[in-house]
Amino acid sequence: MTGKIYGYVRVSSADQNEERQLVALREKSIPENHIFIDKQSGKDFDRPQYKRKTGS
Repeated sequence: MTGKIYGYVRVSSADQNEERQLVALREKSIPENHIFIDKQSGKDFDRPQYKRKTGS
């Protein structure tokens, strides 16, 4: 496979657990340093980690 693969995890609030999403990404062998996590509402795309990778 060519190119790099990244994973993005988002939960709606800080008290929600992102672990199930992380497990799924790890099962796909996505490197930890290629996984980005945001813990905030999905009402808009003002998400720091999402913007970090997409350059938005």
